Amino acid sequence: MKLLLIADEENRALWDYYDPERTKGVDLIISCGDLNPDYLQFLVTMTNCPLLYVRGNHDGIYDRNPPLGCIPIDDRIYDFHGLRILGLGGSMRYRPGADMYTEAEMKRRIRRVGSRIALMNGFDILVTHAPARGYGDLEDLPHQGFDCFNELLMKWHPSYMCYGHVHKGYGDFTRDLEHPSGTKLINAWSSHCLEIREDEHPAHGKTGSALYDLYISLNLHFSQE
Repeated sequence: MKLLLIADEENRALWDYYDPERTKGVDLIISCGDLNPDYLQFLVTMTNCPLLYVRGNHDGIYDRNPPLGCIPIDDRIYDFHGLRILGLGGSMRYRPGADMYTEAEMKRRIRRVGSRIALMNGFDILVTHAPARGYGDLEDLPHQGFDCFNELLMKWHPSYMCYGHVHKGYGDFTRDLEHPSGTKLINAWSSHCLEIREDEHPAHGKTGSALYDLYISLNLHFSQE
């Protein structure tokens, strides 16, 4: 499965100079925030594949102009052919406003989605805007990561965490990092392609959760009738 990860800065090669060859074979697009909604709409239209997104700390425009045709995944898990994708957008709160959270507020968001995580027996990709604290973040408050993301990764050990917020232009930029949980951390700044192997997530309806797998099998059964 081929994923196109995007965040923070519109890639002109995917917009102003779009060439279908650049997105050939992409199955799913994931936005990690702080992108023009028109850019997201353009990509979902031109590629004809789903686009999932979380909000960044500069995405207040989505309240007035949401990216049509795209799927918000903040505070939910989206099942894409068996790939379980959890969204937790926003940054550390550094001023009054939307899409920013204190550490305690982000912990509460994680607790609220906890029953869904348990029902689905975990998740395979964590999609955020901010990094995990100490892994790809910076020391200034606006660009600090969340400690509770580290706790979440250590508890559930997803294959990947995709985030943005820390741009390459800031100087201290690393695209790929390894977390102690075994999770691969990927900064999606601008754009990055990620190939997901079949053994990196359960087959659809084979999560090991009896209740959720039954739900999937019933849905598949009725959709085929």
